[in-house]
Amino acid sequence: MKSVEIQGNERTNFGSKYAQLERKAGNVPCVIYGGEAPIHFSAPTLAFKGLVYTAEAKTAKVTVGGSTVEAVIQDLQFHPVTDQLMHIDFIQLVEGKPVTIDIPVKLHGQARGVLNGGKLKSVLRKLSVRAVPASIPESIDLDITDLRIGKSIRVSDVTPEGFEILNATTAVIVTVKKARGAVDDEAEEGTEEGAEAATEAAAEAAAE
Repeated sequence: MKSVEIQGNERTNFGSKYAQLERKAGNVPCVIYGGEAPIHFSAPTLAFKGLVYTAEAKTAKVTVGGSTVEAVIQDLQFHPVTDQLMHIDFIQLVEGKPVTIDIPVKLHGQARGVLNGGKLKSVLRKLSVRAVPASIPESIDLDITDLRIGKSIRVSDVTPEGFEILNATTAVIVTVKKARGAVDDEAEEGTEEGAEAATEAAAEAAAE
């Protein structure tokens, strides 16, 4: 996985009052859990741009007080009105110790149902995954080429390799909805088969 390096400043004063002072100074209060003890730090908001505001799953290499740990985002808090990044909880990556992380879903190909006028709808753009650090995937890739109108790909259709998907197995990841003027896939298939049969019959008649 790609990683973002963050230079953090250790926080020794806690509570909402001090957190607010950090935010006024343009910093984001953070905590890293999962190690021997929580690591409290802050860093400039811009330092998290490539980690938070991206569709990719990335790790963070956080340096605080001369020590560097690798971690992944566990939780984000935004201001309900301004959408300002308020707080980040991280979980430290420890070799052999499973962690839970949201992994982006990447769709490949053009769905057959879309070619026939259907509308593609992505329901889950990320899946919650549990894995040891060495097995965390960068993305979950799905081939949607054969996806027809009215059909869906669910969590149960995904075969995880080295990790566990925590979403409900019945949850829909992507589907093709029928739109006005769309051609029914099965009807199109029947038309294609009929055209092929007619062509073959014409060829046989010409041969006679």
